[in-house]
Amino acid sequence: MNELRHRSSWGRFVVPDWLLIAVPGLIWGASFLFIAEGLKATGPSGIAFVRLFIGLATLAWFPAARKPVERSAWPAIALVGVLWFAFPLSMFPFAEQRVSSALTGMLNAVVPLFTAIVASAIAGRVPERRVNVGLAIGLIGAGLIAWPTMHEGHSSVVGVLLILAAVVSYGFALNLARPLQQQYGALPVILRAQLVAVILTAPLGVPDVLAVRWTPAPFFSLLMLGAFGTGVAFVSLATAAGRVGATRASSAAFLIPPVALLLGVMVRGEHVAMLSIFGSVVCVAGTWFMRRPQIDHECDVKAPQSSTLVAQRAES
Repeated sequence: MNELRHRSSWGRFVVPDWLLIAVPGLIWGASFLFIAEGLKATGPSGIAFVRLFIGLATLAWFPAARKPVERSAWPAIALVGVLWFAFPLSMFPFAEQRVSSALTGMLNAVVPLFTAIVASAIAGRVPERRVNVGLAIGLIGAGLIAWPTMHEGHSSVVGVLLILAAVVSYGFALNLARPLQQQYGALPVILRAQLVAVILTAPLGVPDVLAVRWTPAPFFSLLMLGAFGTGVAFVSLATAAGRVGATRASSAAFLIPPVALLLGVMVRGEHVAMLSIFGSVVCVAGTWFMRRPQIDHECDVKAPQSSTLVAQRAES
């Protein structure tokens, strides 16, 4: 863990590496609360468009994100824009009209599992035994998270299915994005993918935004969701990946379920079944078990100095 004692320059600030890892997890965990607050002012499509627009504007301030990419990469980047941003970020607000923000955040714990499943399918190989055990534990945990909600009526079932559709989309997107990020860097790919997503969400999002009657809480929630959840968090994680390695940096995902749970219960007074909480712990444990060898390996190898982002995230 010696690398975590190093410091990374970020603008005028010198940031500890552990903070670079923690910040995205905290931000993305809070994003589900911001979505719930934003729904008080605008519709789901408006939330997706506003957060992407603000996130794009935020990322554009960072010179690293403005580095050029080859024209031939744009079709793949456009597909990443659909699968990583436009589709899943539209699904979460619709889901939170039906289920709690806490449950939405907790179910995002399965993103690393689906990413590993898709990666194995693309490679055409059976995962190692440890990975299979971790996947089994994690998927059991996901089932426990969703089980109490499945008995709350049709609307809740639809909400859970929307969340699962979003996280499956993440699983494909993160695998498609990896070679692009390795070639061009994380932030240039993310910036352009978000541009595609802004264009795709505008037809439904702009009418929602034009009909908004802003009040302080939804306004600042969407500002935070876009600037930090869809902007700064990616910069922080990309910087951490360049310092301590992509696998260790993606440990930020472990913070998302507990942060979403705590904020949902303490700020919004949401009720979450104990079985769902236990399932979230099991799911995170399965992910940790599956990825621990990679994390341990990066403890013994100097982290690469690139900003490649292999984000096993759950955003929201």
